[in-house]
Amino acid sequence: MRKQGSWMRRLAGQVALGACLAATAATVPARAAGGHYGGTLKLVASSAAGTLDPQVNYTLRYWQIFPMLYDGLVSFERAGGTAAFHIVPDLATAMPKISDGGKTYVFTLRKGVKFSNGAPVTLTDVRASFIRLFKVLNPNAGTWYDVIVGGRHCASAPTTCTLPGVVIDQAKDTVTFHLRHPDAEFLDQLAVPFGAILPASTPDKDMGTIPIPGTGAYMISKYDPSSKLVMVRNPYFHQWSRLAQPKGYPDRIVYRFGLTPNAQVTAVANDQYDWMYNPIPLDRLGEVATKYKSRLYLHSLLALWYATMNTRMKPFDNKDARLAVNYAIDRADLVKLFGGPAVATATCEILPPGMPGYKPFCPFTEHPGTTWTAPDMKKAMAYMKKSGMAGQKVTIITQNSDPSRAIGIYLQSVLDRLGFKAKVKGISSNIQFTYIQNSNNHVQMAVTTWYQDYPAPSDFLNVLLSCKSFHPGSDNSINISEFCDKSIDTEMAVAETMSIAHPKKADVMWTKIDREMTDQAPVAPLFTPKHVDFVSSRLHHFVFSGQTYFIPDLAWIK
Repeated sequence: MRKQGSWMRRLAGQVALGACLAATAATVPARAAGGHYGGTLKLVASSAAGTLDPQVNYTLRYWQIFPMLYDGLVSFERAGGTAAFHIVPDLATAMPKISDGGKTYVFTLRKGVKFSNGAPVTLTDVRASFIRLFKVLNPNAGTWYDVIVGGRHCASAPTTCTLPGVVIDQAKDTVTFHLRHPDAEFLDQLAVPFGAILPASTPDKDMGTIPIPGTGAYMISKYDPSSKLVMVRNPYFHQWSRLAQPKGYPDRIVYRFGLTPNAQVTAVANDQYDWMYNPIPLDRLGEVATKYKSRLYLHSLLALWYATMNTRMKPFDNKDARLAVNYAIDRADLVKLFGGPAVATATCEILPPGMPGYKPFCPFTEHPGTTWTAPDMKKAMAYMKKSGMAGQKVTIITQNSDPSRAIGIYLQSVLDRLGFKAKVKGISSNIQFTYIQNSNNHVQMAVTTWYQDYPAPSDFLNVLLSCKSFHPGSDNSINISEFCDKSIDTEMAVAETMSIAHPKKADVMWTKIDREMTDQAPVAPLFTPKHVDFVSSRLHHFVFSGQTYFIPDLAWIK
């Protein structure tokens, strides 16, 4: 009876959530009426998300706040909806002058901007920031920024990096980037937090809990990963571009860590906090969806939940073992664990719906075609027998909170049924993402997520699974499966170049690459999520960006 009651409460929550959120899914326009400056915005999450270094941290949680703290030469517009994908001038006075067939970008640096320590932003800071990307072993230094002349040498020998492709001219206030070849995504890569301009004096190492001075409207006054992060107004900030770096409404933003998702729901419902990061627990969905309908927001995402499988160690160095796992997973059960069809859709492929190049494709199902229908245990067991991996021990690394841990426990049951001897190890989300990236930790399988850096298929396929994305022994190795197929890498390079002049032809190539990568099964795609935001009654002017999701600095507190 307890099991049935739990199921009925879960189902009621899913139905209520799906029924009520359609009316609340619209995004409020990015510009609110004046007179709402001031107050303290209170955010809450189960844990911190690691380093404060914007050139190292690669988590959604901090990419959501870094745009308030730092600026690049260009930035994504601080706006709601798809307008958030627009790239606008930021520390540069205008969009760059592009010449030499797309291989030369010239920016003019804006005058009068200061870091939060009072030092003026100079061209020397700009050049040093891009050299530092390589010296701190930025996760994408070898897949994005190596397109800059000298970048390949910097990626292979970061300590001797000089990056001759970045040239500054003090007399003209310009910085010029020389690329090895045209790159359709170069401006996107400058606009994300990795492209932040930092003081040239910043040490060439991960700064961890020490805040680096920035140019944004806010600065960090306190960071204790065990308790909270506090952001206050940058005293040297003046608004030079409302689109790139608005003044922001709250005077203070406090991010509290340590509350369970269940406690977060209660705290937001009671207006103790204004927004929660973690997903609403299943047994609270019905209550929240019915009692707080006007305080819920639902949005589609370019995102993926997936399970990594280490292709360089047993048992998943065997492709048949990886295929067995993919065929055995009941993705409908995982959708239920996440909250139901209102907030998640089963998937078999790496590219999410809405991404250029996406076409529905599912081989890992009882009836292969465009959608997942049911697990195929007969085929799964056949692949398992062929692999010869029965009896192998597998540890699944998850975050120590749900839904990540619940998904890990489910996958444990799947692996046990296949004949593996599986167990789940949950660790704090403050360190889990970096832990599973480091090959020295010998992670066989892990539950993780990917949310787009910008809307391009390469941001999933190339970033997550290219040979260049694997960095042995590094916490910044985003290719967690350690997968490498040089022939697919060559295809991706061709597709990226083709996208400049022939984007539709490139999309066809990305569709093919997505299928080839899916067939290799370096990961088990699970589902694509939607995002549910629950806010307090104090929070007004909720703005959801397609790029960074909830924008805290555009909210005002009443």
